[in-house]
Amino acid sequence: MNLGALRSHNAALVLDLLRTAGPDGISRLELAERTGLTPQAVSKITARLREGGLAAEAGRRASTGGKPRTVLRLVPEAGHAVGVHLDRDELTAVLCDLTGAVVARRSAALDLGAGAETVVERAVREVWELVGEGGRSGAGGGGLVAQFPAPLGGSSHPAPLRGSGDRAPRGGSGDRAALGGSGGRAALGGPSHPAPLGGSSDRAAQGGSGDRAALAGSGDRAPLGGSGGRRPQVLGVGVALPGPLDHRRGVLHRVTGFPEWNGFPLRDVLARRLSLPVVVDKDTNAAALGLAVGGAAGALGSFAYLHFGAGLGGGLVIGGAVHRGARTGAGEFGHQVVQLDGPPCGCGNRGCVEALCLAAVARGDAAEAARVLGTAAGNLVALLDVDLVLLGGRTVAAAPETFVRGVAAVLDERAGRAGEDPVPVRVAPGEGGGVAEGAAQLLLAPLFGRAEG
Repeated sequence: MNLGALRSHNAALVLDLLRTAGPDGISRLELAERTGLTPQAVSKITARLREGGLAAEAGRRASTGGKPRTVLRLVPEAGHAVGVHLDRDELTAVLCDLTGAVVARRSAALDLGAGAETVVERAVREVWELVGEGGRSGAGGGGLVAQFPAPLGGSSHPAPLRGSGDRAPRGGSGDRAALGGSGGRAALGGPSHPAPLGGSSDRAAQGGSGDRAALAGSGDRAPLGGSGGRRPQVLGVGVALPGPLDHRRGVLHRVTGFPEWNGFPLRDVLARRLSLPVVVDKDTNAAALGLAVGGAAGALGSFAYLHFGAGLGGGLVIGGAVHRGARTGAGEFGHQVVQLDGPPCGCGNRGCVEALCLAAVARGDAAEAARVLGTAAGNLVALLDVDLVLLGGRTVAAAPETFVRGVAAVLDERAGRAGEDPVPVRVAPGEGGGVAEGAAQLLLAPLFGRAEG
């Protein structure tokens, strides 16, 4: 048995219960009852969490016998994560505390086709400005030492939390990041990454363009988690953008409409520039994760999130976990063909849902776009039998009632023919579907044992 992994799992269980308990907190006895751990194990875990600054007392509760119970709560400001949404024409960045609450937000125009150098420079600058805003708004915190899971390829649970008196294992780099060492400094160094695309460690990609080679070099700024007592303690940066891409390696594939990004190692380049752990995923997967962790789907285990912004994509949550598929390509919802002789799509096919929906919106016919979207959603419901369809993205936000009504009408008609209960359709909470917030959850969710498959 891997005792280290077991301790990590148990700590994650406790942390998640502290998070969901909110500011009112939860007692050690309740933690033991809900986790199935012994009171002694809970006491050891909570002692480490308190020593690390992640948990604090929230008062006392009257007891039916004996002394009053001490109630513990999560300290939201003990750590933060940055979420960045790189859309085709807009960048949105958020700084979130440990509960996922947004502390600071920035947005700016972006041209994803402007080239890697321009986009990376803009992303780095916006992240730096965002963290500065978070510091000015009082998001900083005292020092703590917490081991954080490897963003990619590691266990789905955090490594055990360590008190300030413990020494981190020698040689540890990619699998953990220390939050806030002595003197209020965050000792978050950059993770050690394998050479991207099989190249040497100082090149962004073998045979890549000059942009890629230049971008692979280290940045000229100190790590975001570095000096400055008022600067928030940053766990890392989650980046969400259109796919397809390989989320395990953080390498982009032939992004629809932007083939020049094919093979670009975005994760490694940003990690070197920011000196922070970076996770890269599709925008729809990130949004789906944020919705699942935030409870937007209630107790439902399976739902589809359909994001209609500058393009159209989908994120799938099956059995409570984001479904990516064996090649991480699941959720390319917008590129299912529904009209064989339809208009050409940027992906190379004809009659894709995305092309038809975008054409309808361009004509000012949101109702037609909703009908087409509903037809595609019906195909998805028939294949996966999900419990709920959530709609998001700024195109949906511009006419939410039209899209909910149009998609629901198609699904209701389908359910009536099959003699089934209709699948409900709702607008997803959060600005723009919460993609940036979901990107931050790519870093936060594993800390609470909520990593997805």
